[in-house]
Amino acid sequence: MKTKFFTLIFFIFSCLTSFGQDFLDGAFTFSSKKESYITLKDGKEIVGFIDDIDRKKGLIEEITIKDMDKKKIKLKPEEVKHMYVAPSGWDKLSKGANLMNDATKWGEDKSAHAEHIKNGYVFFETTEVMIKKDKMTLLLQLVNPGFARGIKVYFDPRASESTSFGVGGITVAGGGAKSYYFKKGDNVAYKMEKKNYDDEFANLYGDCPELNKEFAKQQGWSKVEKHVFFYSENCN
Repeated sequence: MKTKFFTLIFFIFSCLTSFGQDFLDGAFTFSSKKESYITLKDGKEIVGFIDDIDRKKGLIEEITIKDMDKKKIKLKPEEVKHMYVAPSGWDKLSKGANLMNDATKWGEDKSAHAEHIKNGYVFFETTEVMIKKDKMTLLLQLVNPGFARGIKVYFDPRASESTSFGVGGITVAGGGAKSYYFKKGDNVAYKMEKKNYDDEFANLYGDCPELNKEFAKQQGWSKVEKHVFFYSENCN
């Protein structure tokens, strides 16, 4: 039984490490035993442990954190500037290989941001997002923390995914998400769906002729991570 389990784990990590500059998987569950680091809009910093997260349609509505004095603090997304939280259990397993694969990018970066990412944390920040005709302030996970110059891509908790596989009913790896939230420069973020990507390609990358030349025949959704990575590295 143990042999089969470790074989499966090896297979999972082999699959995950086969990808290059991929977006990180979205995290749903977080450790209540490892410190979280939250910076509020007013500059105050809170170190504590995640006690509860309330969501509506997958989006964070309220976070309850226990500070180092075990006092419970409830926070709304609009109160938070950004936060680093540690995924728990299977969430951490599914992201570990992606983070190891990106380790070279963080090697010489000694910033607090890089140190948290290298230690397996995921990064959330608040941003304005257009949801249909409404502008909302959401707390979203950045899935391209190592190559977010110019274009930031956020996890869409409601995105449907293509084929995936799981262990004990828990999805640990799978096909690409069919939507993300995109934020170019200082513009308001918006939902980018797979079905609309071709139509939006020129709006996203039209200011970078090098990218259009590099991916002249590879402009589809299956290359979206490579497009964003190239833009970050070459178009700013």
